This record gives sequence, C-alpha cells and structure tokens, in this order.
Amino acid sequence: MLLVLFKKFLGKRQTHHPDPADIQTPEEIVICIQEGDLRLRNQFITDYQPYVAKVTSRFCKRYVDPARDDEFSIALGAFNEAINQFSAQAGRSFLGFAEQVIRRRLIDYVRKEQRFSQQIPYSTFEVEDEEDNVVNPIEIHQAIEQYEKQKGMEERRSEILDLNRCLMEFGIQFGDLVDSSPKHDDSRQALFGIAKKLSSEPELMRIMLAKRMLPIKELLDQAQVSRKTLERNRKFLIAVALIYHGPYPYLREYLHIRDDGEGGAANE
Repeated sequence: MLLVLFKKFLGKRQTHHPDPADIQTPEEIVICIQEGDLRLRNQFITDYQPYVAKVTSRFCKRYVDPARDDEFSIALGAFNEAINQFSAQAGRSFLGFAEQVIRRRLIDYVRKEQRFSQQIPYSTFEVEDEEDNVVNPIEIHQAIEQYEKQKGMEERRSEILDLNRCLMEFGIQFGDLVDSSPKHDDSRQALFGIAKKLSSEPELMRIMLAKRMLPIKELLDQAQVSRKTLERNRKFLIAVALIYHGPYPYLREYLHIRDDGEGGAANE
C-alpha cells in the first residue's frame, strides 16, 4: 500500500504568545495550545463540545447525550488527542483531522463492545431513550463494516501502487507477477520460502536493493535450487521478497503466502 508518512516540522518557538482574542481559526488555536497554553486548551475543548457531540451522533446514527453516553467521553478524549497530534504542515483542517481521530477511537470502542456482544443476542442491548425510541447497536456494526470495506479497498490500491513503484526500479511491472508466477502450488510455495529467506537476511536485501538485482550467487548457498531456477523466476522472487520486506498485508493475502513456507526444491 502506498503508505503516506506525515513528518512534523518543528520550527523555532517564539517566546511571544499571540493574544487569544486575535486568533481566528481552529488551526491557529491548536498551534498556540501545542506551545503550552493549558488554559486555552481547556477553553477550546469546552467551546467545541457541541461539535464533538455532533460528530459522535453522526457516527452512532442516533442522538448522543454528552451527560450519559460513554461514546461522547471517548470522542472528547479523541478530540484532545487530535490537538496533540495535529500538524499544520499536513495541509488539512484541524476539524477534519479531529473527526478522523474521533471516528477511529469510536470504532475501537465499538469493536471492543462487539467482541462481548457476540456472546449474547443483539436484542439484549436494545434500550429505549427518553422518547421511547429503541436503539440497537446493529446500526453501528453495519456502519463499521461499510467503513472497513471502503478502507480495505483504498489500502489494497495503495499497496499495489507502492509495490509497482518499487518494482519499476528493478525494471519489473506489477502485471509481470501474473505471467511469472509458477503454475503449481508446490513450486510457488518453494519460491515463497526462498523469497522469505532473502527478505529475512539484511545483507542479501541490502545487495538486492543497492544493485537492483537478485543476489543469485548468495542465494545458491542457502537455497536447494539450481541457478537456472533462480534466473527463470527472478522477477517473481524479487517481487515476493519486496512484499515480505515491506508493509503489504493485503498483497501477502492475495498471493496466498503461507507464513510457514520454507524454501524447498522448485521445479519450475
């Protein structure tokens, strides 16, 4: 997946703090808070409690009472967490970032509750609010399933794009994996094992990444295969080694890579 790393740029702090009355945007307020203004933090969180309640209610698909519901407390803690983590250099609004953090924490909370709820019927959790409306957490589970499905699709696409970029440095296209993949499962698993050995050896990976080529000579000393087998499966071995070496969980699943695969004799 194309993993986007946000690096915080720490500029030189100024001794003069701007007057809160002159601050216009949430981003400016957060920057001031990050410089140590605790009073402003408390006031900012208080002022934005209605926003937090709105985001939480939208996620839960029901009215969330700040005085009673645990979801609001979790969301408020996430809002405070967002203040600490926000970076103006990321190029996004603070409120948009805060909503993302709130949603992540609420999802973690619902997942935890879901593990318990699987042991008893959903109906056990049905309650009535002050207006006699029945509230059932199934709606929350459905929202999470949709969210995770969309997130999974985006992460798969990002992994493919990132791996394709790495493969291009070796003169390999992502589509080459289909053509170069061994047809027999035994041979494929044997090559997976060889690639895993390669990815787990720092010196071999250093050679491969530095020279942009498969370290065939070094692999011959560790794998029970012929030079011809390594040369014929060069593209496949490089690609799988990169997948093992990098953060590509979806691609590992797609290729049906078994974690217990050990390099054996590959006949293809």
